[in-house]
Amino acid sequence: MNSLPSRKPRHLAIIMDGNGRWAERRNRPRTLGHRAGVRAVQVCLEFCLSEGIEALTLFAFSSENWKRPAEEVGALMKLFLRMLDHEVEELHRRGARIVFIGDRRGFAPMIQEKMALTEALTAGNRAITLNIAAGYGGRWDIAQAARRLAAEVAAGTLLPEQIDESLVAARLSLADQPEPDLFIRTGGDLRISNFLLWQLAYTELWFTETLWPDLDVTTLRQAVDDFCNRERRFGLTSAQVRPGDAA
Repeated sequence: MNSLPSRKPRHLAIIMDGNGRWAERRNRPRTLGHRAGVRAVQVCLEFCLSEGIEALTLFAFSSENWKRPAEEVGALMKLFLRMLDHEVEELHRRGARIVFIGDRRGFAPMIQEKMALTEALTAGNRAITLNIAAGYGGRWDIAQAARRLAAEVAAGTLLPEQIDESLVAARLSLADQPEPDLFIRTGGDLRISNFLLWQLAYTELWFTETLWPDLDVTTLRQAVDDFCNRERRFGLTSAQVRPGDAA
């Protein structure tokens, strides 16, 4: 369990929902909404850099999104490839370390190669860690951690009775980073949709009707201000969290 955090979130996790509806409300193809959402990513990254937030995790493409219409999936892949071709250098210049989490096997070999090259190029950057969840699912994440532990048990390097929460957590995506402090979902839906199921155990949740392409600094500031006014007890009592107040 994490120690009690400072008021400012160190790690922000976001489900970027509402691109398709944003386009449909304008009688435009859903794919246009995904392109419009790129601007919101830039707004969010700028905000995190200005606030000194250490890590930003964006749910870009879930394991369930592969079931969407082929035309939309194809457009998303083209947009993803364009980002890898045109945005990475600027992110690298800004000091962002880029990490991809998720099952990469569904992506074309060229995209997988560009993912690996991007991670290698930005590995030494420290201004912010930008985690891009692509082909990701929280259940997949827990299952792959279980497979790793099972392989260690089978190899004789680990005993089943040694497995505890810390060992599971160490084999999950984002194991080298603080767990998210604040989760934001745009688009109005009130669920976490198989995103970071383990890592969000004690994360503060914040939902907004704002569609992702309409995200602005005002909305992000509202979310962070709300977070800063919450009492995070991590199973403790208020008196334990604020002993001075109790006295």
